[in-house]
Amino acid sequence: MTIYSPLLALTSTPSCLIASQCGLGEGPRWHSQEARLYWVDIPAKAMHRWDSRSGMQESRSFDAPVACFAFRKSGGMVLGMKDGCALLDDWDGVPRPFGGQILAGKPHHRMNDGRCDGAGRFWVGSVNEAKDAADAALYRLSVAGDLIEIEGGMMTCNGAGFSSGLPLDTSGGFAGLPHPQASAAGGNGSRFCHTDTPSHAVRIYDYDPVVGTLTNHRVLHQFTRGVGPGLGRPDGGSFDEEGCYWTALFDGWRVVRLSPTGEVLMDIPLPIQRPTMIAFGGADRRTAFVTSARTGLSEAELATQPHAGDVFAFRVDVPGVEEFTFGG
Repeated sequence: MTIYSPLLALTSTPSCLIASQCGLGEGPRWHSQEARLYWVDIPAKAMHRWDSRSGMQESRSFDAPVACFAFRKSGGMVLGMKDGCALLDDWDGVPRPFGGQILAGKPHHRMNDGRCDGAGRFWVGSVNEAKDAADAALYRLSVAGDLIEIEGGMMTCNGAGFSSGLPLDTSGGFAGLPHPQASAAGGNGSRFCHTDTPSHAVRIYDYDPVVGTLTNHRVLHQFTRGVGPGLGRPDGGSFDEEGCYWTALFDGWRVVRLSPTGEVLMDIPLPIQRPTMIAFGGADRRTAFVTSARTGLSEAELATQPHAGDVFAFRVDVPGVEEFTFGG
């Protein structure tokens, strides 16, 4: 496969890969079969995709904000939108509500960040954009459309990521899932991370991939509160194959890699104040993609950050965990 030259030219130092100028870029996801990167701009109600073979960037709009998504096993996507979740059959399709539209009638609430587990469930968090109550939550969406609240009491549920974990069948193999997902699995020691961003804390749980439950809630890392280099609050994150969790520090000008016990192993500076999420892709899953935001920055701040809202990329030594697909 011929890969567009900017991807091949990446180094371990982050550089601007795609000039997307998003208001609030979020949710980068690599589609391995298409060799494309997808991401969203939440306030613009837009989704973007970039073809690594041609360099072509495409965009499409929706009638409501799309905050997160995952690819579906059957094709298309599952979306986290304003009122709840929806299914999208193809790039040009119209979203079909799927599961309870639990945020309908709540003008300051929307879905925010989500990730699929190895069994094909979609875990999605909500946000209270008014920040007037701790009434956002983490939900689990089944392939049948059942949307169940898993944990509440948050304002901005963010950073969902699974280290690995697939249900075993009776022969000891991985049940009913495509080979790329099985190859990324490590049945024991499966963990889940997320954050209530205003708390500045990354939470970690033990995860049972068979029944889809979280236990043993603890804080993986408590970041120092504040704005500026060396500070920031944890936004979107992803695991790598060594069980380390990477997180983008919004208002912190950086992304960091946390060890399985919470130590900061790497602290990588960025030329933008508001990175929003880090995820992995490329042919070897060793390309880190970082979305960013322009929202809330003054004209003076934007003048010093011409790439705010763009997509950055850099190379890492350890591959990211394969993105799981939604089973529906």
